[in-house]
Amino acid sequence: MPIKNRFAELQAEITAWRRDFHAHPELMFDTHRTAGIVAEKLRAFGCDDVVEGLGRTGVVGVIRGKANGSGKVVALRADMDALPIEEETGLDYASTQPGKMHACGHDGHTAMLLGAAKYLSETRNFDGTCVVIFQPAEEGGGGARVMCEDGLMDRFGIQEVYGMHNWPGHEQGTFAIRPGPFFAATDLLDIRFEGRGGHAAKPHDTIDPVVMASQAVQALQTIASRNADPTEQVVLSITSVETSSKTFNVIPQSVHLLGTVRTLSQEVRDLAEARVHVICNGIADTFGGTATVRYDRNYPVMVNHDEQTEFAAKVATSVAGACDDAPLVMGGEDFAYMLEERPGAYILVGNGDTAMVHHPEYNFNDEVIPQGCSWWAEIVEQRMPAR
Repeated sequence: MPIKNRFAELQAEITAWRRDFHAHPELMFDTHRTAGIVAEKLRAFGCDDVVEGLGRTGVVGVIRGKANGSGKVVALRADMDALPIEEETGLDYASTQPGKMHACGHDGHTAMLLGAAKYLSETRNFDGTCVVIFQPAEEGGGGARVMCEDGLMDRFGIQEVYGMHNWPGHEQGTFAIRPGPFFAATDLLDIRFEGRGGHAAKPHDTIDPVVMASQAVQALQTIASRNADPTEQVVLSITSVETSSKTFNVIPQSVHLLGTVRTLSQEVRDLAEARVHVICNGIADTFGGTATVRYDRNYPVMVNHDEQTEFAAKVATSVAGACDDAPLVMGGEDFAYMLEERPGAYILVGNGDTAMVHHPEYNFNDEVIPQGCSWWAEIVEQRMPAR
């Protein structure tokens, strides 16, 4: 079944919603305006139930099919939050909020799920219950985890859950997916080396934390090159180096490092955490200083369930004519928390030849709206076919 005609009819309206969200980005859990518009529209569509404030600012809508003989409950999830980036697109609907931008396409995800909800509320051509989830704080806040902790899955009886993300560089409107580990665990490093500061002309009277930190930046790369199985994926990046000295002739008292570790299995994640501590403490001991290491486990590995992935790919093929094999992604995605709670799958829809996500010139491609809406609607109608 190709793209639904109804979404071609609705494309201009959905695009207008998307561009309004784009012009008014909100960060983390502070998605009050977006959530208010979402809830208002869901009620106007005739959803059977609309719940606000789940996971602080999340919104959930319930749409019941013409029948409920199947007893099935399928959920669809979109994220609503933006990023703390200054927009550089020059669009006439560019962000009106300084330092805030929809640089990852969550404006498009929200608008497409609203479009699917409008269609499903109109037709109700399924046997069961559809739950539409609009989630805050995907970009670092773990909004999916907070919504689950607020009882999302049990409260609405959700049995399966499906998500979608636009993907620049993939052909416009096409789909890609993979079973098993898909997006990486995203852990955070906070390392401080403490020495004894002093005059740069008398290094023998100091314990130089710059030397310790420099050694650590290099040595930490051996976790990937010498500790992890070469067939496993692990990426460790030190992204910030700051010393307590801001002048030319002072050896600082301390050096502060920040970074991230990305892995795709629990075993490698455990290995990386253990080795970070051993390496940093060993280097500090060698030079006579101390190391304070904080390793914060952030989003877990996002793992697609096999059966639901196969079904999601079949639906994508029915919409777009094919579904490609997606690559492993070392970025993180907090939909992982929902997939730990219930079986489901996460799919990519091509954004075309655009700037990458998290770039100040990125923009969601409105031409993929009919495909994205159709996939979500078909997930419901094919998973819970009307009898």
